[in-house]
Amino acid sequence: MPFTIIRGDLAAFRADALVNAANSRLQRGGGVCGALFEAAGPRRMQEACDAIAYCAPGQAVATPAFDLPARYVIHAVGPIYRDGRQGEEDILRAAYTNSLKLAQALKLSSIAFPLISSGVYSYPREEALRVAKDSIRSFLDSQEEELDVTLVLFHKDDLRIDEQVRSEIRRLIAQAADEDTDRLSSRLEYMRGRHAQLDRSPPSPRPSRAGIFKKKRPREKQAPFSREQAEALKAMPMSTEAAQASQLQLEELIARVDEGFSATLLRLIDLKGMTDVATYKRANLDRKHFSKIRSNPAYTPSKQTALALAIALKLDREETQSLLAKAGYALSPAQTGDIIVGYFIDRGIFDIDEINAALFEFDQQLLGSGRLHQGG
Repeated sequence: MPFTIIRGDLAAFRADALVNAANSRLQRGGGVCGALFEAAGPRRMQEACDAIAYCAPGQAVATPAFDLPARYVIHAVGPIYRDGRQGEEDILRAAYTNSLKLAQALKLSSIAFPLISSGVYSYPREEALRVAKDSIRSFLDSQEEELDVTLVLFHKDDLRIDEQVRSEIRRLIAQAADEDTDRLSSRLEYMRGRHAQLDRSPPSPRPSRAGIFKKKRPREKQAPFSREQAEALKAMPMSTEAAQASQLQLEELIARVDEGFSATLLRLIDLKGMTDVATYKRANLDRKHFSKIRSNPAYTPSKQTALALAIALKLDREETQSLLAKAGYALSPAQTGDIIVGYFIDRGIFDIDEINAALFEFDQQLLGSGRLHQGG
């Protein structure tokens, strides 16, 4: 953990292992394969591949990374797409899963993938992305060991969200911009009217200095009840049980007011019947980061972390606002990223990868430990 999707150049990405979208004969090809061979040192990489000679579709093998910013290159062979009914999806899933298993066997802590089979092997990009996300997430959720996985997309169009979702989000963003413009216009009109009123008003006479230092009579405080009413209230009997309940409610209220983000989060995890592991995995956080939040009552997370945890716990908008407030944040109706997250919360969609895909498309900061990189 975590799983991140970025846009950039895989050959320039730093990880323990970079995955090559290889062919079965392990020969230098075009696209990602050609770029990795070139950056590694094509002669030495080809010699290492020739020593292995063959890798079946769905399988993965490893070679040294040579001049690449990694320790290993894992060569994974994806399927050639024909019509989607020849077992292509199963082979593609196996290519990701076997690469991840190999990374674990090599005791690596990070691995970066391209979008396997989406180039010359003609796998439809939208389907290739779905299979990649599902395969990687399924593997990570089943493992206890930490593995930082990145999917490096060369083209931003590789991560396209549903057209209806895109259109609705664009409408909400435009609506928020219009409302913001209307609020600004109303404020400007008010200020113009106020200035015009002040310009027409006669100047106020200067106050006399006499009596400035005169001691003011204190204003009499008014009791909320008359004396008779207060005495009657005091005389009313209260049972021991009611007194204890009242005191407990007061103590709980005071505790909740003083409760920090960490304490609130842990209480919500219990209320939702979740475990710590399930929570930080759904939030796309690593164990170390979550431990910081759990062990430090004064810890203040980033807004992206707080939102990721709200998504992991499937909080509605009101609950999300309450959790964010504990860290000093709020869902803003005028910020693009908040509009996008709010769109998914309001529709009960709590898949952090789907939300991050939408944030990625609109160039917004991703949730959890996700990174948004616009490298070339």
